[in-house]
Amino acid sequence: MIHWSLFVFFNHPNAERGRNGLVDLLLNDRYLCAVQTNCPHTLRYLTAAVICNKRRKNVLKDLVKVIQQERREDPVTKFLECLYVDFDFDKAQNYLGECEKVLKADYFLSSMSEEFLEAARVFIFETYCRIHQKIDIAMLAEKLHMDTPEEAEKWIVNLIRNADLDAKIDSKANHVVMGKKNPSVYQSVIETTENLAFRSYVLSNALAQRLTAAGIGTEKMMQGGYETGKN
Repeated sequence: MIHWSLFVFFNHPNAERGRNGLVDLLLNDRYLCAVQTNCPHTLRYLTAAVICNKRRKNVLKDLVKVIQQERREDPVTKFLECLYVDFDFDKAQNYLGECEKVLKADYFLSSMSEEFLEAARVFIFETYCRIHQKIDIAMLAEKLHMDTPEEAEKWIVNLIRNADLDAKIDSKANHVVMGKKNPSVYQSVIETTENLAFRSYVLSNALAQRLTAAGIGTEKMMQGGYETGKN
């Protein structure tokens, strides 16, 4: 079902609706369990669908947790892992170069390779801006493969406006200067607790996989716990 769905969702007349359908399907508890157990390679397609869909950034944290758990050597998933887990921008940039080759050779993703690369550059820029207060425009132009700093400056100005970032351009110093934003305590609490059920599911799934690999069945584990309690 998961493999056949790739033909449906990536050939949907409305590309955004097709990707949304794939994200909703693969992040469903039952299907996610199947992905992690039998076909973890399909995480590449889930990752590409999320990156190319601005409206599905709300599932990004959940996806990163799954990718971090699987630790697959796939450039598409490794790009996200380096960016949001390790915050290693150099490695993320290297994996982005590998992603270009992989996407163009992939039957389902070849048509969206350019869109993916553009969206991935936006991810790099937004993440970099949130952890640095001052950024050199010439350096960003080189990292993002822009032809000139002037072109990069125009692109950055539009991106800052669309991403609602507190920042300004210092043309004399040729820097992007980020403003300081103190996070709301209530928002921090909400973000910390909103994915508790999903985290519990991922943890229980990982435990079940390890017990299965060790040859310990769930019934045997429960029986052992009962006998221990009885003694």
